[in-house]
Amino acid sequence: MSKNFDELVAVMERLRAPGGCPWDREQTYGSLGRYLLEEAYETFDAIQEAEETGDVSHLREELGDLLLQVVFHSTIGKERGELTIDEVAAEVTQKLVLRHPHVFGDEKLARAQDVLDNWDKLKAREREASGKKEKATGSVLEDVPIHFPALIEALKLTSKAAKKGFDWKDVEDIFAKLDEEVAELRSAISNEDGENAAEEIGDLLFVVANLARRLGVEPETALKRTNRKFRNRFAFVENELAKASRTLDDADLDEMDALWNQAKKQK
Repeated sequence: MSKNFDELVAVMERLRAPGGCPWDREQTYGSLGRYLLEEAYETFDAIQEAEETGDVSHLREELGDLLLQVVFHSTIGKERGELTIDEVAAEVTQKLVLRHPHVFGDEKLARAQDVLDNWDKLKAREREASGKKEKATGSVLEDVPIHFPALIEALKLTSKAAKKGFDWKDVEDIFAKLDEEVAELRSAISNEDGENAAEEIGDLLFVVANLARRLGVEPETALKRTNRKFRNRFAFVENELAKASRTLDDADLDEMDALWNQAKKQK
């Protein structure tokens, strides 16, 4: 591998060795799990920033932190005689080659959707060839992890179901369902039924995730961009008030709304 990568592996091994870092030496697969998840989310956020600004410096840093987690786990695996970073790299390389027969073989797949459809078929064949047992229920949804963020889980669940033909015929049908869910939510609110309102909000979000899927939009990314937009515009409101030596507590809704509209006009 490259000099820089080899140096990273060597540094991690030194940290884990006798006389190394006490904290690093105490870590296990399980104790590192939360950090892997945190770094993945921070990388996800850095991707949105890079897409928005064109500045990849933060993304480069977060990808490094994410790579460190892979090397950290692999170093622990090597110590235990269970796996090495070379084995991890070799396995994923083999997987990429096997799942891209249109690149490394003679199969013809012209469209991106054809590639995705074939990917699922190849995964099923690999599972069968490896002798892995199917889960008891045999549900097509079993492969979607329940610990995914809710929007991503909704996207994955409905994508699986849609591949089996369980889907709306067109986008207008989804809009009709969206209107239905909004009406049901209004009814729950009118009846002061908090428990039902919470359920209806979930149903509403689920339909929006379906709409995003049909439009080819990744909902988690879309919401993340909106969150970032909200942060920036709200910061503008705070900064404009601060210029007048005022705070949010000093302003009424009309004034804040006027500043918000100014922020919307600025890129």
